Amino acid sequence: MSLFSEAFSALAGAAQGGQGSLAQEALSLIDNQPGGLSGLLQQFESNGLGSVVQSWVGSGANLPVSGDDIQQVLGSDVVQQVADRLGIDPSEAASGLSQVLPHLVDHLTPGGQVPGDDLLSEGLGALRSKLFG
Repeated sequence: MSLFSEAFSALAGAAQGGQGSLAQEALSLIDNQPGGLSGLLQQFESNGLGSVVQSWVGSGANLPVSGDDIQQVLGSDVVQQVADRLGIDPSEAASGLSQVLPHLVDHLTPGGQVPGDDLLSEGLGALRSKLFG
């Protein structure tokens, strides 16, 4: 199965589990992040969560991240914007993103490799159109 097929399957499961909008927001966060996926991972590392994101990129089990960690890494403004778009409480948005982001990053980094920005952008666009029409 290809990188984007696997990510699509993971996100389709999240969408069916009621987290489809959060999955779409997570895709947007990666897509709009300066530096893309690499930039997002760097943000986690800069906030002392390097071992956590490395578990998402690596082939082992994904270490958990809390909603508070998401607030710290992304900033309360970003989490508030996500919450506003989804019509939910910011703590609920942060908690939901803490569930979706590890799986998304895991599936976008097969074999422990972060794809190049061009490939990632193409793949994220394809995932978005397949999942969310």
